[in-house]
Amino acid sequence: MEFVLLCLLVGGLLYFLPSLVARRKRDFGAIFALNLLLGWTFVGWVVSLVWALAAESPYRWNPLPPAYALPQAWLCANCQSHLQRQDQFCPSCGKRVNWYAG
Repeated sequence: MEFVLLCLLVGGLLYFLPSLVARRKRDFGAIFALNLLLGWTFVGWVVSLVWALAAESPYRWNPLPPAYALPQAWLCANCQSHLQRQDQFCPSCGKRVNWYAG
């Protein structure tokens, strides 16, 4: 009886090894779901383990807030007048617009 319980415990730990490796990752929920639902297939287990061991990107793509997508959100750095995206010069003060300045 004790041997059976030990086998179940070790088997459960091996089955959920990808989830244990990924417990501090941003994609933990998805890795756990893949491991839980498809871990019984060898391919699902290997995919979830590889995903868990993969390095996380330090950068995450975040789209700009909607206000920045609107033309009225673009202002001249010199006179604060509204600019259009195609403007190369400010229509109010005539200063050259530098679109790449942070």
